[in-house]
Amino acid sequence: MNTGGSRAAIAALSIGDLRRLARRRLPRSVFEFIDGGAEDELTLADNRAAFERRRIVPRVLVDVSKPDLHTDILGRTASAPFVIAPMGSCVLAWPQADLALARAAAACGIPYTLSTMATTSLERMAELVQGRLWFQLYVLRDQRLTDQLVDRAREADYEALVVTVDLPAGGKRERDLRNGISIPLRMSARQLVDVLAHPGWTLRMIRGGLPRFENVRGMLGDESAGLTIAARVGQNLNAAYGWDDLARLRERWPRKLLVKGVEHPADAARLVGLGVDGIWVSNHGGRQLDGAIASADALPAIAEAVAGRVPLLIDSGVRRGVDALKALALGAQAVAIGRAALFGAAVAGESGVRRALQILTDELALSMKLAGVPAVQGVDASILKSH
Repeated sequence: MNTGGSRAAIAALSIGDLRRLARRRLPRSVFEFIDGGAEDELTLADNRAAFERRRIVPRVLVDVSKPDLHTDILGRTASAPFVIAPMGSCVLAWPQADLALARAAAACGIPYTLSTMATTSLERMAELVQGRLWFQLYVLRDQRLTDQLVDRAREADYEALVVTVDLPAGGKRERDLRNGISIPLRMSARQLVDVLAHPGWTLRMIRGGLPRFENVRGMLGDESAGLTIAARVGQNLNAAYGWDDLARLRERWPRKLLVKGVEHPADAARLVGLGVDGIWVSNHGGRQLDGAIASADALPAIAEAVAGRVPLLIDSGVRRGVDALKALALGAQAVAIGRAALFGAAVAGESGVRRALQILTDELALSMKLAGVPAVQGVDASILKSH
């Protein structure tokens, strides 16, 4: 039991507090893996700036005594307009962090998305968690292996498949390259000193056992090579994946299909015609193309192109409940949470994730009251002004 971490998480007032706690509790290389972006991290910074420069123009004399956060996400009611985004290698933050994230999401009544690069298999996740489960798919170079992942997700009864299309290659994440962060873990002398300075983390990792990418075990080549996580993923991706391939995936997958990593309105419009069930506006949290447009800046044009024909999700840069309100006003139906939830996991496992979600939900409800917004459904851009 991690009572100290749980107390600290409960005392946290913001996602920023959880981030600062995570920074203290994790070895530097692990924190930078979670917190960092690609190259000069321009897009990483822009993701926050895009929310920060937008201001809300409040309405008054509106009954906001009972703000309604319930919303429809892929045809089912969620308690709040949040989704846990797919994240690989979460085990570096906390043992069995995938399960902690999924269980917290289930307890809060929102969907959870399991990454291809999770260290929990999709079958085990479906067995242990009774909640709304989505599976995120990386398209591998070997189509046979990709098809196997799709079929496994179908057989495990995942509600939705989220295919990531903004990763034809791994981004140049210079912090990770300098730190040499990898799974299985390999440490330089400098990293070993840093790890020993964080005995709580080290003990948890030892007790948790050696992590592996369970969904792609045996698919990614020699694991003894010591490649960074981004490099290992990147060398196995299908950079030739195109529209015809996606159409075949649409035929193969019988349930809800979302496409993640969309930032151009022309692509969004074409995806609607292809028959996808949702579009996920994302720049991979600033971890791929540095200099890519911020997700919040891309969203309005995509919303115009889609014209309500399919739901839109957005991630990248959300740290406050008011950010979620702004995203909804820009055209999103749901907001995906990545780092914000993982900071909570790094502090106190499942209870830390629950605290992160509670913070965001409480902040969203308060922002709605102060902005004169009685319900998340029906929010529009009339409450926003760019600063």
